[in-house]
Amino acid sequence: MEMLDPQLVLGAYSVGVFPMADDRNAASVYWVEPRRRAILPLDGFRLSKSLRKRVVSDRFRVTVDTAFEQVVQLCAESVEGRPDTWINAGIERVFLTLHAMGFAHSVECWDGDRLVGGLYGLALGRAFFGESMVSRATDASKVALASLVARLKAGGFTLLDCQFQTAHLASLGAVEIARADYVALLSAALDGVVGASGSTSAAGDFFALDRLAGAASDADVVSGPVAGKVIAQLLVQTS
Repeated sequence: MEMLDPQLVLGAYSVGVFPMADDRNAASVYWVEPRRRAILPLDGFRLSKSLRKRVVSDRFRVTVDTAFEQVVQLCAESVEGRPDTWINAGIERVFLTLHAMGFAHSVECWDGDRLVGGLYGLALGRAFFGESMVSRATDASKVALASLVARLKAGGFTLLDCQFQTAHLASLGAVEIARADYVALLSAALDGVVGASGSTSAAGDFFALDRLAGAASDADVVSGPVAGKVIAQLLVQTS
């Protein structure tokens, strides 16, 4: 099994390239730089009335970074309608390392104590690279994405990379742009991040939303559930 170096992966993302595998059991990966890139403008997220109702009702308990490994494994599972995925053991392993390093994050949706959906990706500078999302309950992945967009807005991020366009993403506001336009947005999002360390003042704050929610509830909330009303409020605000 090919071993992926975390610094190599960070460097690849910083220039618009990411790894994929042919299937779950593939021994190696290949590197991808799409000619057309899907992004989701943070002020362009489509919060339908039904989705807003779902978010505000707190139908799902939404957390971050509490079940990263489980989310990745859930995304990598073969299910009906999606017989195989591009997440092999090498990609899973390097993302677990990147999570431990503080770069990779997950958003989880829970129904009681059951993980029913979520997403994971990589934060670098003011860019977030969405890797995969999964749903085992109606609207779970939509709620996870809504929570992510609110979190990125609260944290000063400027780019949400979705890699490839799908009908599902398009319905939520994702658009396709040319490679040159993507590179310009990526460059701006990484401006000032020396050595892709993500530790300078130019980096987005992935946990700003937790402090905002904590202040709203007069509680110290870190990586715990964030109220749906806070998420919905951020989603209807424009910069």
